[in-house]
Amino acid sequence: METRSLVVVAVVAAQVALAQPVMPKEAQLPSLAPLVESVKGAVVNIDVRKEVKGDELLSLPLPMRRRGGPPTTQGSGSGVIIDSKGLVLTNNHVVADALTIRVRLDDGRTLEADILGRDPLTDLALLRMKGKVDKLPSVSLGDSSGLRVGDWVVAIGNPFGLAHSVTLGIISAKDRDISAGPYDQFLQTDAAINPGNSGGPLFNLKGEVVGINTAINAAANSIGFSVPSNLAKALVPQLEAKGFVVRGWLGIAPQDVTGALARALGVPGGEGALVVSVTEGGPASKAGIKEEDVIVALDGVKVVNASGLVRMVGLKRPDVPVTLSIVRAGKPLDLKVTLGTRPDVEGIGAVERPSDSDEKSSSPPRLGLSLDDLDPRFVSATGIKGGASVVEVAPGSPAEKGGLRRGMVVTEANHKPVKNRDELVKELKTAKPGDVVLLRTLVPGGGRGLQAIEVP
Repeated sequence: METRSLVVVAVVAAQVALAQPVMPKEAQLPSLAPLVESVKGAVVNIDVRKEVKGDELLSLPLPMRRRGGPPTTQGSGSGVIIDSKGLVLTNNHVVADALTIRVRLDDGRTLEADILGRDPLTDLALLRMKGKVDKLPSVSLGDSSGLRVGDWVVAIGNPFGLAHSVTLGIISAKDRDISAGPYDQFLQTDAAINPGNSGGPLFNLKGEVVGINTAINAAANSIGFSVPSNLAKALVPQLEAKGFVVRGWLGIAPQDVTGALARALGVPGGEGALVVSVTEGGPASKAGIKEEDVIVALDGVKVVNASGLVRMVGLKRPDVPVTLSIVRAGKPLDLKVTLGTRPDVEGIGAVERPSDSDEKSSSPPRLGLSLDDLDPRFVSATGIKGGASVVEVAPGSPAEKGGLRRGMVVTEANHKPVKNRDELVKELKTAKPGDVVLLRTLVPGGGRGLQAIEVP
């Protein structure tokens, strides 16, 4: 009886096994381990220390607010090495206002880094690792325009401090506008992205970076957003060379064209950017653009809506001539426009850049103070005769205790005018232990002050 039961069980098991669908070998997804191994060395974790300000400061316990010097907080994010000499691409919101930045590599090393350039409007930042770094593992920025909805992508980053976590998903949508800024054109993905993934790369299956992970929808699952690699590629050269992005500018206020507006204005196809207002004396005004014109193409490339026009113009350089195809009172018309420079209403161009020489950029280390020359545009705008910018003040240092803060401009040292960084560094280096150095400063917002630093 037992033998017969065993035979019946064996037959049933065989039938169940035969009933299971077998996926063809060529349809099975191969392991992504080789891809991950080839690129993970270029993915870094970023640890930052920032000064607590504003409402965050008020939320701290009273004892912490009463401590000497400003309270600080720790933050973390991710990044990716795009140049073997130590250039790291990440998010602006990860490193903005950072007092210190440390980059942790996959091989266990930790290196200090400076902000080389940043662009809050696209939430991108470029870092440069300090010290002698060469032949670091790096990856290239791929072509995000070639992505299709449904393509596989891999995200690697530092979510919740879990270093080099890997998640898999697909491209869920393209060209998403999430109202984060005027140049929104995000990739949407269902690859898991969490706090700490910010600034990390989104890879295609070729091992190319196709996006920089930037945002999530906190109220949803598996909805994350990445800055397309093509946008990053267009901005990195300016971030490296200037520290900020200079954009083209038309000098108009556009809005989308609805179906009813298209019929009323005689716009075929129902697409384009309606000119609501024109800035007097701006590039569009000089070229003859008028209110109620509808811009339907720029240099032959179709303009779908207002945000599309803003992105297209923003990726152009100033002083570049472009051809705008418009519809005016139902009739097509081409106009030549020389783009202007987008006004720096956010104050982004004032970002301070690290010097190539530590000897030039810093005063004696004992003071905890880093300096740089003034931006020529700041000198032109303010009319000051010279000075040096305070780039960084180490917490607890003599400079901080003396009242110096990042963003201040030092114009005099011990009653002697200083024309530039080198003159101020020279004056500070002559100070002996026990001396008190008197500095005259300009503070952000236009105020003036005197600070006294006791030299240890």
